[in-house]
Amino acid sequence: MALHRIFRAVVTGPPGSGKGTVSSRITKTFGLKHISSGDILRANINARTELGLLMKSCIDQGQLIPDDVMSRLILSDLRATDQSSWLLDGFPRTVTQAEALDDTCSVDTVINLNVPFQTIKQRLTSRWTHLSSGRVYNIDFNPPKVPGLDDVTGEPLVQRDDDTPETVTHRLKAYETQTEPVLEYYRSKGVLQTFSGTETNKIWPLVEAFLHRKLQLVNQKVA
Repeated sequence: MALHRIFRAVVTGPPGSGKGTVSSRITKTFGLKHISSGDILRANINARTELGLLMKSCIDQGQLIPDDVMSRLILSDLRATDQSSWLLDGFPRTVTQAEALDDTCSVDTVINLNVPFQTIKQRLTSRWTHLSSGRVYNIDFNPPKVPGLDDVTGEPLVQRDDDTPETVTHRLKAYETQTEPVLEYYRSKGVLQTFSGTETNKIWPLVEAFLHRKLQLVNQKVA
């Protein structure tokens, strides 16, 4: 669907709720630029920047990264795409970050993926990653062609420190405490839309239909 004005969306949800998969489908279907906090973090961690090392320490302990650090990283990327329609994935995670985002630009809609924590625990502890590319496999529903090896490079896969059962529990608790107030923040602004389920392939058609309706309304207002 062609966009007649800038459209900006956020996708949110607990770690392991399928944000990456849904985001890639949204950007492919609707032509939005995908801005992933995970990609930005990975780039800084791989480059071993001062911020990257600080962030890796937080992630390995299942802690959220400090608001000022996250906001500085993400908002500089957003300012560089001033005239683009985009989908922001993985940010904001706290009300402070949401307020910082609001100070920079307006958000048209927030898509919340509501997946039960038990489903997420099963997903994440079955997840294996090719570290240098960020490609993710799940031994239950998206296994590599050769067990333990990346499909593209053939290099070994690893289970990230933050995907071990203990760390997953910490991450979900941190999400519940710090990120769920963000949902209330956006609900009060009237831009929150929640999609519930246990399978991304069943949630996606609902998200797609919602965005088609939303963009039709946006285009009608412009026309």
